[in-house]
Amino acid sequence: MNVSNMLNFLRSLKENNNREWFAANKAWYEACKIDFDEMSKMLILEIATFDPEISNLNARDCVFRIYRDTRFSKDKTPYKTHFGVFIAEGGRKSERAGYYLHIEPGNGFLASGVWCPPSALLKSLRKSIFDNIDELNEIRNEDDFKNTFDRFFDEDKLKTVPAGFPKDFPDGDLLKLKHYMVEFKLDDDFLQRNDLLQQLANVFRRAYPFNRFLNYAVDEYKGRV
Repeated sequence: MNVSNMLNFLRSLKENNNREWFAANKAWYEACKIDFDEMSKMLILEIATFDPEISNLNARDCVFRIYRDTRFSKDKTPYKTHFGVFIAEGGRKSERAGYYLHIEPGNGFLASGVWCPPSALLKSLRKSIFDNIDELNEIRNEDDFKNTFDRFFDEDKLKTVPAGFPKDFPDGDLLKLKHYMVEFKLDDDFLQRNDLLQQLANVFRRAYPFNRFLNYAVDEYKGRV
């Protein structure tokens, strides 16, 4: 597992994001992909020690492709300049709360939770938070959690509490969110630690109660509970 090689490849790809360069360096990419796939496989095993729901996942169902879909994008560069894996029941396309690893030079991070849920699921998540706010506050005020994740991801946040909820709800800011996700930044030195997998799993372990809380709402939404 050579993360330094992955970072070097991604730096070069960012400077040469075209099909000709990629074709000439396909063997370099393939070596990095093998390493990242193996890394993802081992990370699944680490996470499964505290979250048995994902113990039977196959890494190939969780790892994202490096090829970009440029059909509806102004950015026509053909390749992503990062490696990513989303570990959750159902793999990378799952609507469940899970564990995301993003390797990118100068912009690595971990994320846990639900990103960009469809509107009906978002409404269910908001209702669960409103109905069970004491439980969520206990999770996010726990020392390990709040010392690791200083805030919720608030991109696209609404300006007001959404319709159907009281405007004076004490934790109304939580209901304004469109994603229920927390992040932990990874600098390049962190990504090259000898004990990287254990350190990543330790961060995700602190997010497990949060994911479990969200997934109860997801299961209710899907009629599984």
